[in-house]
Amino acid sequence: MIRHVTMQWRLRQVMADRGIFQTSELLPLLQQRGVNVSREHVYRLVTRTPQRINIDILAALCDALGCGADELLTLAVEVPDASTGTAGLDSGKGPKLGSIRPIRAAIRRPGEG
Repeated sequence: MIRHVTMQWRLRQVMADRGIFQTSELLPLLQQRGVNVSREHVYRLVTRTPQRINIDILAALCDALGCGADELLTLAVEVPDASTGTAGLDSGKGPKLGSIRPIRAAIRRPGEG
């Protein structure tokens, strides 16, 4: 069974918890901490999940928002459900492929019982 592990980026939620609702409010907070990024970059950080993030930016975000990295990044593990339609075919429990037969359809006209 393969586990699919992803990280959820929660910057917008953490900002909202701190009463910051506009990306333009975050820019001066980062500049005060020596992180000079463009307005567009801050907008992308807030609205999208970054594929990678500079550790200095992450540290500045944590300091500016008074949170830890674990609040900004949360681990999400997706484990596939083992009860798929093919799960019982190879396990010896459930029906074998040879025993599966289609059910004949009965076509009836409206009014026939």
